[in-house]
Amino acid sequence: MTEIFGHVVNVMLPVLLCVLVGYGLATVNAPFDRKLFGSLVSNVGYPTLVLSHLAKQHVQLETFLTVLLAAAAMIAVFGGLGFAVLKLLRIPVKAYLSPMMLSNVGNIGLPVATLAFGPEGAAVAIGFVVVVLVAIFTIGIALPMGKPNFRALARQPVIYAVIVALGLMAGGVKLPGPLEQSLEILAGLAIPVMLLTLGHSLATLKFTGLTRAVALSIVHVGLSAIAAIFLTRVLALDTKIEAVIVLLCFMPPSVATYLAVSQHQPEEAPGVAGFIFVSTLLTLVTLPLVLTYWAVP
Repeated sequence: MTEIFGHVVNVMLPVLLCVLVGYGLATVNAPFDRKLFGSLVSNVGYPTLVLSHLAKQHVQLETFLTVLLAAAAMIAVFGGLGFAVLKLLRIPVKAYLSPMMLSNVGNIGLPVATLAFGPEGAAVAIGFVVVVLVAIFTIGIALPMGKPNFRALARQPVIYAVIVALGLMAGGVKLPGPLEQSLEILAGLAIPVMLLTLGHSLATLKFTGLTRAVALSIVHVGLSAIAAIFLTRVLALDTKIEAVIVLLCFMPPSVATYLAVSQHQPEEAPGVAGFIFVSTLLTLVTLPLVLTYWAVP
C-alpha cells in the first residue's frame, strides 16, 4: 500500500503543482494569453502528440480503434444518465448536459494517464481526447446553441493528424529519425501548457450556486463509476489499457463546454462554472482513490 500511495503522489503532485502555477498567474494578474496558448495546444500540441505516440505504435491499431469506441460509449453513458438526472432535478438540459457528458480528458486526463501509465497511457488518452474534441464541436455546441459547428471541427488539425497516424499504423510505417525527434519536442509543449491554462481558467471562472454545483459534482462521480463498470464489462482489453480507461472515466467536466454555455445560455453560465470548478476540485479526492484501489497500473 505504501508503494501504491507513493506512486499516486508522484502522479498527482506534478499535475496539481502545474495547475496551481496557472492559478497563481491569474491571481497576480500576470500576462497570460489563453487564446494564444489554446491555439498552440490545438494546432501544434495535440497533432504532434498524436503523431508522436501513435506512429510509434504504443498501442496496436485494433486496440486504438476499440479505445475510440470506448470513448464514444463513455459519452453515451454520461449523456443518457445525465439527461435523466437533469430532468429529474429540473435543471436546464441545454446548459448542463454538455458539461455533464463531456469530460476533461485533455487538460487533466492526458497528463495523469501519461504520468501513471507511461506512453501507452498517453496513447489511450489521446483516443479519448479526439472523440471528446469531436463531441465538443458537435454536441457541446449544439445543446446550448441549437446547432453543431462542423466548420470549426473541420479546422482542427488533430483530426487530420489522427487520420495520418492511423494510416501509418495500418501500414507499419516508421517516421524518419529527425522528424520523429521534432515531433517529440513539439509534443512536449502540450501537457504543461494545458495544465497552466486549466489553472488560469479555473481562477477566472465566475460562478454561483455552490449547493447545486456540489450535488451535481457528486452525481458526476457516480456516473463515472457506472461508465467505468459498463466499459470494463463490455470491452475485452489488456489490463493496463482497461485501467487507463477506468481512470479517464473519472475526469471532471470539460472547461471547454463552458464557452458555448456562456455565449448561448448566459443566464446559466455562473451555475455551470460552479459545477465545473467544484468537480475539478473533487478530482483531488477521487483520482487518488481510483489510482489506489481501481485503476492500478
